[in-house]
Amino acid sequence: MNQRIGFGFDVHQFAEGRPLVLGGVTIPFERGLSGHSDADVLLHAICDALLGAAALGDIGKHFPDTDPAYKGISSLTLLTHVGSLLRKHGYSIGNIDATLVMERPKIAPYSQTMRGNIADALQVSIDAVSVKATTNEGMGFIGTGQGAVAHAVAMIFSEGK
Repeated sequence: MNQRIGFGFDVHQFAEGRPLVLGGVTIPFERGLSGHSDADVLLHAICDALLGAAALGDIGKHFPDTDPAYKGISSLTLLTHVGSLLRKHGYSIGNIDATLVMERPKIAPYSQTMRGNIADALQVSIDAVSVKATTNEGMGFIGTGQGAVAHAVAMIFSEGK
């Protein structure tokens, strides 16, 4: 069995008049993230980590922001498709470790639900999914509350590749 590791990164700025969706959870907050889809920065980073580990391109290749079919789409739908794509190519997911970077809101009350959403979308055990958060200690555009960043790593396995 061969193992592969992928890294994903995504960033979105905050925008008025949008819901804040992170890890498939709508979180009460005065602003959401700007983007073509639901702008779920966490799930986008996870998609890119998985696609990168399998050398299948990136989220923009599979779900271009120029395609009206993806306007406002739930990123859980995108993640589910990525999981199916990996299985189609003979890969299984070992684990995912993701970190949100934003000053507020605090996501600890929602992290278990996020983990469950991700595990369900990918058809893996919740024990294979880690979601953490930190701040940027008031520095840069994240620290001034202008946006959110997510980093993710994923380990996948394949037979004979």
